[in-house]
Amino acid sequence: MTELYQLTIHEAGELLRQGKISSVELTQAHLERIRQVEPKVKAFTLVTDELALKQAREADRRFASGENLSPLTGIPIAIKDLICTKDITTTCSSRMLANFKPPFDATVMQHLNATGIVMVGKTNMDEFAMGSSTEHSAFFPTHNPWDLERAPGGSSGGSAAAVAAGMAMGAYGSDTGGSIRQPASLCNVVGLKPTYGRVSRFGLVAFASSLDQIGPFARNARDAAILLQAIAGPDASDSTCSPQPAQDYSAALTGSIKGLRIGVPKEYRIEGMPEEIVQATQASVELLRSMGAEIKEVSLPHTKYGIAAYYIIAPAEASANLARYDGVKYGYSYRDTTDMWEAMEKTRENGFGAEVKRRIMLGTFALSAGYYDAYYKQAEKVRSLITQDFERAFKDCDALVSPATPGVAFKLGEISDPYQMYLQDVFTIPANLAGICGVSIPGGFSNGLPIGLQLLGNAFAEDIILRIADTFERETNYHTCWPANL
Repeated sequence: MTELYQLTIHEAGELLRQGKISSVELTQAHLERIRQVEPKVKAFTLVTDELALKQAREADRRFASGENLSPLTGIPIAIKDLICTKDITTTCSSRMLANFKPPFDATVMQHLNATGIVMVGKTNMDEFAMGSSTEHSAFFPTHNPWDLERAPGGSSGGSAAAVAAGMAMGAYGSDTGGSIRQPASLCNVVGLKPTYGRVSRFGLVAFASSLDQIGPFARNARDAAILLQAIAGPDASDSTCSPQPAQDYSAALTGSIKGLRIGVPKEYRIEGMPEEIVQATQASVELLRSMGAEIKEVSLPHTKYGIAAYYIIAPAEASANLARYDGVKYGYSYRDTTDMWEAMEKTRENGFGAEVKRRIMLGTFALSAGYYDAYYKQAEKVRSLITQDFERAFKDCDALVSPATPGVAFKLGEISDPYQMYLQDVFTIPANLAGICGVSIPGGFSNGLPIGLQLLGNAFAEDIILRIADTFERETNYHTCWPANL
């Protein structure tokens, strides 16, 4: 018998609308699941159980009256702890914001609250979204539900783990260089990075403003479409948000990809990648071919420069964005001195973790006099070349397919070299630099650990990659598998 926490959003929504279950029952099942497995997984910085039950009761009232219903009404959802939630702590998993309660909701939260979601909690992350393992949280590392000795990926590792472990039916995270797709791959869930500008960033605590994008985690593509629909669209509060209306993503899931042209970038086959990932990706490509897609090899020649460009641009933007944490306006403040400059220095020394400091220093150096042209300006030129590579590829292809990550989940503490950790995002970073959309979907297993398959689409082509993902899921069962050790 399927437990309530194992239902998909689509399945639970049908049962709620039919009156076969209540939102309170569904929410209580998830809160009980959190009590059972959260001590092992540590996906949450905050569990909002009282708020969740209050919202569930309100959802049941709305079902009873038939008013303002949406596919997410009454559905338990988790929120990454860098999306502002009014009067509820938003910490970015940093001591700098450990007690910060925003006076407003992010635009995404305004949309979600209007749909009637049930928020079960805020999820753990790498501090200020800087990391690929969720080991850089100032509070504690999150554990991968598939192997509790391994990392769930990052920076949205808490959101991915919460969905994979059945503690939330869906979750939202942010993707700056792969922070949704990489943990989705390692945790065997669907993780979607929308096109830059598709979703408002108002109320998202900034890491790198030209790269950050909010997106959903789900157990399948249909649920991801529902979660994206709820937050996509224009926003007058965000000048970088596109005025273009969102598509009907659920309607795009036709179950057929016949005639679609799918490209396989040759640069995404890198030396040293485990054979299991190579074989799983090849098998997935052949399955797509058998379902009627036209497969062709494409070239993205500047991909190899992606990581180098990203780790100039992202830290440069981070050094500017994090300058606001000076101990004066909000957040942690060092007060054991009367000297202003010492107070600012000690605030940042004590408030920021090692990885955040590393990136601030790297970004400040890249923007400094004498180095701006040599580093930041060159990185932006490379970014333009990578964008042009994708533009050429999408003239001949409707989507691209590749591995989501160069390996499976690694053990906590296994990767101590920052550069080796940065390489975890080698397949995901180019999409952020180009501003296009991408999704990681379950694509197989290697010794019991999940393998992710990445689909990349042109700007505002979320409907196409979700269509491919949904059709792929109809022929596979990877997304229906659950971790056995919880």
